[in-house]
Amino acid sequence: MSAPVSNAVRPVSGAAGQHELPPRFRAPRWSSVLVLAVMLGLSVQGLLRMDISWSRAMQGPSNVWDFFMNSVPPNVGRFENLALLMLETLEIALIGTIIGVVLSLPAALIAARNTTPWLPLAWFMRLVLTTLRSVPDLVWALIFVMAVGLGPLAGILAIAVDVLGFAGRFFAERIEEIERGPMDAVRSTGASGAAVVVGAVLPAAFASFTATSLYCLEKSIRGATILGMVGAGGIGMELTPAFNLRQYDTALMIIILILVVVLAAEQLSSTVRKRMLGADQLTRAM
Repeated sequence: MSAPVSNAVRPVSGAAGQHELPPRFRAPRWSSVLVLAVMLGLSVQGLLRMDISWSRAMQGPSNVWDFFMNSVPPNVGRFENLALLMLETLEIALIGTIIGVVLSLPAALIAARNTTPWLPLAWFMRLVLTTLRSVPDLVWALIFVMAVGLGPLAGILAIAVDVLGFAGRFFAERIEEIERGPMDAVRSTGASGAAVVVGAVLPAAFASFTATSLYCLEKSIRGATILGMVGAGGIGMELTPAFNLRQYDTALMIIILILVVVLAAEQLSSTVRKRMLGADQLTRAM
């Protein structure tokens, strides 16, 4: 008696009785080819239209080297003033992030399809969040500088709007990923919609909300530096004059302060994630 043929090694036949090729050997779809052709065409057309000077590109490394040679050692004589401006930048980022995150929670509850009171309202809120997210934070800073004048308030408002558009989207997506079991269990007790949110939605999404909020804080610290260049307060207001006046040692001191603060924020985010996930979750499995 011959041994039975295993299904794992049985060839798969197509409609014509021929073996089907693995997906990696099949011809791509015409839509994929069209998208790739359009992207390549735009890239080639952009290189030709922008008239990029390769001689200037080759001079870039030497100019960067000159910058570092002229900026070392950094200007520590202005450390106290620059540190105060860096503290102002951190405060702008922190306040703006808190405002944006607080506003993102009700916006996400409205935008999520499983918690919204009315589906068209969810579509409208998603459109609002997309609009806020699509406009760069630098443009928001220019708008608020025109609206409220120069200073930290414009930076705080710009960061709050940017965080609202960013965090609102991810909060809404996380809410939609929550299993319906806990929500239905709370609803079965006759609880109101607010009780369902407090008792089922927020506990299930708290870890994701925290991670997203910490990432927004890191992003806001870097963004607040750039916003200062257009008059929105913080250390960025000193960075532009330092480069324009070729005070590279002061510029390097500012860059070092920014690097230290951003690294500290990333370390804080990593520590919080470890506390929330637990050491076992982050231990290598193999």
